[in-house]
Parts: sequence; structure tokens; C-alpha cells
Amino acid sequence: MMSLPESMPSLTSQIARLAQRLGLRPKASLPIQERASSLQLPFSRLPEPEPSIFWNDGPCLQRLLELPRGALSGPVQEDKARAHAALTRLISKECVQSQLDLRQIDGFGGQRKTGPSYPTFEAFASTSACRQVRIISYKDFLRALGSALPGFDKGTRIDVRQASWLGERLYWAGEHHLEAFACAVAYARLRGLEVMLRADVTDYRLDRSGVHALDTQYHAVTMPAQAWSDREFMALLLDSQVPYARLTLLRDTRNSELLLLEKRDPTANAIGEGLKNAGAPDLIRYLRDLPQITRFTVGLPVQD
Repeated sequence: MMSLPESMPSLTSQIARLAQRLGLRPKASLPIQERASSLQLPFSRLPEPEPSIFWNDGPCLQRLLELPRGALSGPVQEDKARAHAALTRLISKECVQSQLDLRQIDGFGGQRKTGPSYPTFEAFASTSACRQVRIISYKDFLRALGSALPGFDKGTRIDVRQASWLGERLYWAGEHHLEAFACAVAYARLRGLEVMLRADVTDYRLDRSGVHALDTQYHAVTMPAQAWSDREFMALLLDSQVPYARLTLLRDTRNSELLLLEKRDPTANAIGEGLKNAGAPDLIRYLRDLPQITRFTVGLPVQD
């Protein structure tokens, strides 16, 4: 869902140049909220999390935790700074040392490069790429697992992550020998093999107080890429000189921008209400509908 934005020139100058090219004329005679409500833009829903073994197939909300200060665009630096602070409070992180059964891991922490997604390691292990691993015996199992996790039998730690909005799934953070790892996990489940691993687990969670604070302070709506070349929307921003901040979410033609409008500013509040009436997806409602509790509890703390 989320990618780090590219640096952008001044939004104020962009809006002014675009307004000149499009020949926009002020329409201040119409109430701001009414104009925002009447916008015809190709809004689409934010994607719901679907079962996948790939960490980045789900909403990458963890990136908000370390969002660069220059990630947001907008005409006023102070507005961007306040919005940045609000976004970084949405996610909390806890790192713990634990012991895990290999069979409890069912995901990769890296990004899917090519090809389809898979709901489980068993589905992935049935592909042609994984069939080349060939685990027939326990010796084959140890060989495959050792190639993915060198030193696992000597207590070498592995990195694992999980997120409350992705339910109970645990994701191994390794980037190499993915096929061997998935096949080893599938074989261990099939044969009932218990392999305990020492793990450093990073647990990401939606912070309820952060979500509430964002809802109190902002309208946070997602805008399609086409909005920034739409005559009526750009004229609305130009006429009202509204304070706002925006953040790149997706690099495609769907909901590519998060638009943050402060509720304490009457004009920004009116535009935010109007955009929701027009069909702009509400990020705060989306966050509240995501799973809020990590149902899987990792194993016992390691006794060093």
C-alpha cells in the first residue's frame, strides 16, 4: 500500500502553473464544502489485506514509523511538520527475543519480485521453482533448512516480524533461499517435526491513541493521481488557499496520494467533509477496520 515518496518541487508553484495552463477561474461564489462534494474523481477503495506469504503484499503501515521528515508535500512547512508528527504516532513497535517452532512461520519479510502471490508456504512449495528443492528424507530436510538458515542447529538467531493488521502470520526476514525455506517448513508440518529456533521478533501494532489523535486533528483521505490534474479540484485548492499536506501512497493510477486537512482550519475542514461526501476513502476508517490484535503469541522468552 505504501511507498516512500519522491522529492517534489513547491506545490504552490505547481498549482499556480497548472491553473494558468488550464485557464481556471475562481468560483468563490459557491460554498467550499459544496464545491468539494460535487467533485467527480475516480475514487477507489483502499485495498483490503489478503492472505499472502509476502509481507509487502499487505498494507506497509510500518513505514509510517520511520517516515522521513521530507516525505510530505505541501505549501506550508509548519503544516507538513504537524502532519508528519501525527502520522508517525500511528504505529508502535516492540522487539523481543523468543523461541519459535519453525512450523509457526508462514511468510517472507521481503517483497515479492515477480509472479503471483501465494496464501501459504504449502501453495508456494507446489510451484515448479520449489519442486527443484526435493525434500524426500530427513537428511534432505536438514540440508534445505541449513541452506536458508546457516547455523540454526547451533542456536543462531533469525529475524522475524509480525503486524497486528496482518493477524497471526509470522514473516521470516531472510532474502535468500526462499524456496528451500518454504519447502522445509511445509515438510516439517507434514511430518510433524518440531524445530525450535531462537528468534528476534519485531512486532508492529496500530496505536489506538495515535489513530484517535489523527481522527481528532485531521481529515485523512486518499486521492487518485488524476486529482492533481483535475480542473475543479485544482481550482478549489487555488481559490481557497487551503493549508494541507500530502503523502505518496501508491505508484499507480489508483489512490496514489494521502491528503491531510486540519479540522481546526474552517476551510480545510469544509473541504475534508466535502471530499468524503464526494467519495474519497477515509484512511482513519480504513485503519479502524483493520485487525487490531495480533492473535499469535510467540513462544517462551529465551533463557540466556
